[in-house]
Amino acid sequence: MVEAFRLLASGNPEVVEVTLRSLGVSGSATLLAASFSIPLSLAIALKNFKGKPALIGFFNALIGMPTVALGLILYLLFSKAGPLGPLHLLYNPVGIMLGQAILITPLIVSFTTSALEAVDPDVRLLARTLGASHLQEAVAVVREASSGIMLAVAASFNRAVAELGIALMVGGNIKGLTRVLTTAIALETVRGEIELGIALTVILLLIVFALNLAVNLFKRRLG
Repeated sequence: MVEAFRLLASGNPEVVEVTLRSLGVSGSATLLAASFSIPLSLAIALKNFKGKPALIGFFNALIGMPTVALGLILYLLFSKAGPLGPLHLLYNPVGIMLGQAILITPLIVSFTTSALEAVDPDVRLLARTLGASHLQEAVAVVREASSGIMLAVAASFNRAVAELGIALMVGGNIKGLTRVLTTAIALETVRGEIELGIALTVILLLIVFALNLAVNLFKRRLG
C-alpha cells in the first residue's frame, strides 16, 4: 500500500497515461450514448404507442448484458473477417469507445425514461396551457427530471469506466494505445506488480466516488 501511494504521489507517467486514456475513452462513450439515448427516452416517455411496455422491458433486460458477451460480439464484428473489419476498429481506442457506448445505452434509456415518466403530468398540462410547442413541452419535462437524468448519465459513466470485457477483447490491452485502468489492473495483478495494480485501483475508485459526489452536490443545489 505504501508503494502504491508513492506511485500516485510521484505522478508515475504510466499511471497518468492510463488514467487519462480511461477518462477520455469512457467520457466520450458516455457523451455519445447520451446524445441519442436521452432523445430516445423522451420519445418513449412522452408518447403512448403499442409495444411501449415491451420496448421498455427490452432495454431493462439489456442492462444486465455481460461485458464479455458484448465484447465477443464486437470482436467478431470488428475483426478483419467481420463486416466492420475495413473500419479498423479492433485494437483501437475508438472501438472501445463505441463498445462502451453500446453497453451503457440501455442504462441511460431505462433510467432516463423512468425519471421522465415520474414527472408530474401537471407540468406538461401547464406547458400546453401556456401555449408551449412540443419542443418547449419536452424541455420543461427534461428540466423537471434533470436530477434523474444526471444520475443516469453518471451511473453510465461509472459502468463504462469500470468495465473490463470490452476494453480487453476489443482493445487488446496494448501499451501506449488501448490500455485503460481496468485492463492495466488485471495485467499488473497477473504479473505480480501488486503495487501498481493497487495504485490504479485507487485511482479508479477515486474517479467513481468523485463523480458520485459531484452528482449528489448537483442534486442538492437543484433541490
